[in-house]
Amino acid sequence: MKKLVVITGASSGFGMELAKEFSKDGYPTLLLARRVEKMKALNLPNTMCRKVDVTDKIEFENAIREAESKYGKTDLIINNAGMMLLGDLATQDANEWQTMLNVNVMGVMNGMQIVMNDMKEREFGTIINLSSIAGLKPFGGHAAYCATKYGVTGLTEVARQEMSSHNVRVLSICPGAVATELLGHTTDKDIINGYEAWKEAVGAINITANDVAKTIKYAYELPQSVSLREIVITDTKQDA
Repeated sequence: MKKLVVITGASSGFGMELAKEFSKDGYPTLLLARRVEKMKALNLPNTMCRKVDVTDKIEFENAIREAESKYGKTDLIINNAGMMLLGDLATQDANEWQTMLNVNVMGVMNGMQIVMNDMKEREFGTIINLSSIAGLKPFGGHAAYCATKYGVTGLTEVARQEMSSHNVRVLSICPGAVATELLGHTTDKDIINGYEAWKEAVGAINITANDVAKTIKYAYELPQSVSLREIVITDTKQDA
């Protein structure tokens, strides 16, 4: 049997597509999200589904240890769970800032810390963090979201430096605009309408969550000595 893959935010979007891609190639998987029924509905073999809030480190770690007791140590964790609550910095509810900081940054840090020491001891393993193109360049209406994703990009690079001497890969994936549920988290209707108008202006956004999932799987399945440190993936028509 192949080695254990842990995927957070696996109930939709990139996470769900990652679950399908890894499962169909025989990887045992631990799928984590708050909507456990959506993960169970996939009915994937050699898969454990657990309702987990990634901001709760104890709950998060308990789920990983349970899966490891069945499938062996985690060889890959994909810290995909995230929130995108777009808003004008001058008017956005500060609770939305805190929600994104908790999920997008603390959730990723929790996932990394849970598996890092085991990976260092084995001198093998891969950590993949989902950042965003908004973690590399600023976008209007994205202030707090950019802050969290710039944070993910930065902490991933620091972790890569800390783990490289232990032969552990730490990769950052930075997708552009892709049709997922993320935009639906935003409560500002004007920003949603503006985002949709922008997509119409650049032409159809044809890139899919499955395209991103396949790219991530490709990066993981390269030899352990090959580290695609940072991957920016967007629709060809996206010019920003």
